[in-house]
Amino acid sequence: MDFAYSPKVQQLQARLTAFMEQHVYPAEPAYYAEVEANRAAGNAWIPTRVIEDLKVKAREAGLWNLFLPESELGAGLTNLEYAPLCEIMGRVIWSAEVFNCSAPDTGNMEVLARYGTPAQQEQWLKPLLDGRIRSCFAMTEPAVASSDATNIESSIVRDGDDYVINGRKWWSSGGGDPRCQVFIFMGKTSPDNPDRHKQQSMIIVPRDTPGVTFVRQLPVFGFDDAPHGHSEIVFENVRVPASNLLLGEGRGFEIAQGRLGPGRIHHCMRLIGLAERALEHMCRRSVSRVAFGKPLAQQGVTLERIAEARILIDQARFLVLNAAHLMDTVGNKVAAKEIAMIKVAAPNMACQVIDWAIQVHGGGGMADPFLAPAYAGARSLRLADGPDEVHRAQIGKMELKRYRAAQ
Repeated sequence: MDFAYSPKVQQLQARLTAFMEQHVYPAEPAYYAEVEANRAAGNAWIPTRVIEDLKVKAREAGLWNLFLPESELGAGLTNLEYAPLCEIMGRVIWSAEVFNCSAPDTGNMEVLARYGTPAQQEQWLKPLLDGRIRSCFAMTEPAVASSDATNIESSIVRDGDDYVINGRKWWSSGGGDPRCQVFIFMGKTSPDNPDRHKQQSMIIVPRDTPGVTFVRQLPVFGFDDAPHGHSEIVFENVRVPASNLLLGEGRGFEIAQGRLGPGRIHHCMRLIGLAERALEHMCRRSVSRVAFGKPLAQQGVTLERIAEARILIDQARFLVLNAAHLMDTVGNKVAAKEIAMIKVAAPNMACQVIDWAIQVHGGGGMADPFLAPAYAGARSLRLADGPDEVHRAQIGKMELKRYRAAQ
């Protein structure tokens, strides 16, 4: 593949970088101050004025809905074209929302764009694309090992013209946001189907449906990720119209694979942006801080870590760009191994680079307003969208398949 970005992408990179430098980076202190003020007032889940004001500027700048490949609804970019833009947005933990490019809305919008009916798109996709509402993806469950999604026990049972939903979900991203108006819920419609991958379905559940109860917001290493966050939610005899089902009964895994492929590109490239910024923090700190009579930048261990961080980041970037290229040219199914590889490589790389950046900051690194939450976020992505162990097992099986076929 050609690793050079097209003129269109270079132009978007320049515009996005300029927007970040002019508007987003200067707004970071005000954003965190507003969240803390809301928390002190008793409600950290209020959407921040900082982000809402930046959204207006982003729309005016034409930097809105940059995702959605193969769709006229977004910017019309391929996965490979969108990837470097995602990296720029990833440099600030919360900035993807400014451009209406944040999870789980991006994945949910892709699901609705690919698999939704015209009526579902009119009711839910349009307001999501406009940024008027937010959404939640409800898949993982506390009672089972959801790393094997066939374990999921939540039920979606047909009852006349409706489906009745029962189950307990957690790590449901976006559920705590007061702007969240809709869930995409995964559960079993055909638990007795001999094909375990055709037991599951996905269905649209409006947030205000009776029987939806929020249990709690889940912290990650003490960070609540407000005002976004991840929820534990109970669905008890939740009744929705049968027309809310996506694609058809037993198609949940098919939808999940269509959703998770691009989402993993997004996550991984944002992590690369996060790691790049952590490396910048590490370098600035190392040239300005003196220990044992000389700057940290002259200490051998610091030089080695800076060099290794540079290598790890570039390796991960090229791996992700290759996966994006394959997704665009041969499709997600053929690119399954490469997608699994980046999902292991990028979070582990980011965790290591951010850890080194924390180390060079000493005790201050553990309280740093960027590095500490960046590490928590990167570490959580070794579990989100499938844990490392599942992806490694998948990679190993695909690698061995070639040798077994030759015997």
